[in-house]
Amino acid sequence: MSDLISRISKELSVGKHQVENTIRLIDEGNTIPFIARYRKEVTGGLDDQLLRELYERLIYLRNLENRKEEVRRLIQEQEKLTDEISAALDKAESLQEIEDIYRPFKPKRRTRASMAKEKGLEPLAVIIYSQKLIKGDVISIASEYIDMEKGVETAEDAIQGAMDIIAETISDNAEYRRVIRDLTFKEGVIITSAKKEEDSPYRMYYDFNEPVSKIAPHRVLAINRGEKEEFLSVKLEAPQARIVDWLKDKSIIRGGSIFTGIIEKTVEDAYKRLIAPSIENEIRGILTETASAQAIKVFSENLRSLLLQPPIKGKTVLGLDPAYRTGCKLAVVNQFGSVLHTGVIYPTPPQNKIAEATATIKEIIAKYDVDIISIGNGTASRESEIFVAGVIKTLDKKVLYTIVNEAGASVYSASKLAAEEFPEFDVSLRSAVSIARRLQDPLAELVKIDPKAIGVGQYQHDMNQKQLGQALAGVVESCVNSVGVDLNTASASLLSYVAGVSSAVANNIVEYRESNNGFKSRKELLKVKKLGEKSFEQCAGFLRISEGDNILDNTSVHPESYKACEELLKLTGHTLQNVKDKEIGTLRQEVERLGVEKVAATINVGVPTLNDIINELLKPGRDPRDELPPPLLSADVLEMSDLKPEMILEGTVRNVVDFGAFVDIGVHQDGLVHISELSDRFVKHPMEVVSVGDIVKVRVLEVVPERKRISLSMKGF
Repeated sequence: MSDLISRISKELSVGKHQVENTIRLIDEGNTIPFIARYRKEVTGGLDDQLLRELYERLIYLRNLENRKEEVRRLIQEQEKLTDEISAALDKAESLQEIEDIYRPFKPKRRTRASMAKEKGLEPLAVIIYSQKLIKGDVISIASEYIDMEKGVETAEDAIQGAMDIIAETISDNAEYRRVIRDLTFKEGVIITSAKKEEDSPYRMYYDFNEPVSKIAPHRVLAINRGEKEEFLSVKLEAPQARIVDWLKDKSIIRGGSIFTGIIEKTVEDAYKRLIAPSIENEIRGILTETASAQAIKVFSENLRSLLLQPPIKGKTVLGLDPAYRTGCKLAVVNQFGSVLHTGVIYPTPPQNKIAEATATIKEIIAKYDVDIISIGNGTASRESEIFVAGVIKTLDKKVLYTIVNEAGASVYSASKLAAEEFPEFDVSLRSAVSIARRLQDPLAELVKIDPKAIGVGQYQHDMNQKQLGQALAGVVESCVNSVGVDLNTASASLLSYVAGVSSAVANNIVEYRESNNGFKSRKELLKVKKLGEKSFEQCAGFLRISEGDNILDNTSVHPESYKACEELLKLTGHTLQNVKDKEIGTLRQEVERLGVEKVAATINVGVPTLNDIINELLKPGRDPRDELPPPLLSADVLEMSDLKPEMILEGTVRNVVDFGAFVDIGVHQDGLVHISELSDRFVKHPMEVVSVGDIVKVRVLEVVPERKRISLSMKGF
């Protein structure tokens, strides 16, 4: 355990006591959000993201130890475990090293070497590989192993069989494989060529090469996909001559053995036939794993930014799901998310019923006092935007519109969850509701959709789906708990991401809420089926009751700190009523006057918890998303033909990838700000500069309408 703690401490650059305390909290069944928010004194203030890294590393290293013991047992069962092998296993720091050690002992399918052993040629292989004989005739020695019944008909057959055994022995050597892998990684080159000459998104890789050590993660994933779709041929060119020479130097015992020539040929065969293909697969696997980890990181950060977009509160929204033949579906959603009206209009080809659609939109806006129109960015979005912009110009009331990324809306609308939520609506109308609601509260709506379907990543279908799913679920959980959830309005989907709340318990919370006219206090959670003391401890602080009996229930102050909170108020001359009436503006100054550490000790909490309590008492019911800039809303439409080089525009970052950021500037075609154009300073990764949802100023560099390509720059802003 101490070695594990030391290793994690070193890798993450955190104190050993922080790692040890965090592992103890995890092993006691505490969730990451709970530990991050309510056990800061124990962890030394480790944040949510670092805690998740620590947790993932803990799982990996424990799996590593388990695999070491399993391999040790498997080799012991073969009665081949030596002190040297055991020491090598102890030193192994990766699963790859462990598998290299286990390789010679691992049960294999029938190979040329195993068949040679069945023919009784292992003793000959030992004689040849030992290279002790400096005189004699190789053929004569090999002739002694001729066995017609076993299929060894000539001395040459015997020598070939022995060579096969030696080649496999060389190939299975853990040290050789490690050195060759490292050398290939440092000096190898990935080479790709066209498998078919037709145009494709992979054209830049039709004649491409790049050192293995320098290839960018997004290129690895692009090449993998191009190979999978049979547009590309891919090979890894290693420094073969250097490797073979090194292997010969390691394998050949100098001194003029009669077997030197055979060993030289065997080494060449071992490398070309056994080692090279295997190492190529391993390195490409490592590249893919590294690229996937990077892509998952990018996807996760994009998802976090998207989920934490500020909600548009107190507005009635008209959601519009564009289409051609089947018409544009409409859904009016009030400020509380309730659906007031649904319908269909046909302002787009082939029907082009513009006058009729205009009258319908005007009537809906007037009847329901619509403030904003939310338009999905899918098929027919451009035509729908032009139509909507034209309609709102003629209104007396100020109505704005925005384009919403509808990725995942169709997945949600066809889901069991959507059918349960809106059994009376067909699939397309549910999409319109989702498009409206995701503008009102992105987090509450997007949690209903599989994160992988939201579309803010790159090559998400080409990576380990289990790892991607776990990472994205962690992001959603982190976002939901950082914002907090209204216990009396949240959907079961949203509740299921709250720390300590399973899907079954989330449904039980909704059932209790409906049967008891809502929750009046957090304590009532203990009456919910299957929600015990441990679950209550984990979830209570993240659940809010806006109109409850206790104002503290509308803050992120945990019930375990209510007593300390009341003592703090008493100490500074305040009451809970003052908190409710927002009459405690001097609270922080009062605490500083008394002495922060002294007050913390008096009310029996740590300084971090005291600071969190003060923040919550000053702003009960606060939403951290409100501090972010609101979404960009429009009143008129811009055409791609309107764009000219050097034009300055404002836009919304829709996606961030390794090579840049895609920005929506209102022309239905996102422009690319290449990484080299993101800033006047050097940028290692786009996420240093931008996040999904950011409102940014850009300058148009180039517009290529026929290729639907817009190049933008953020330099100088």
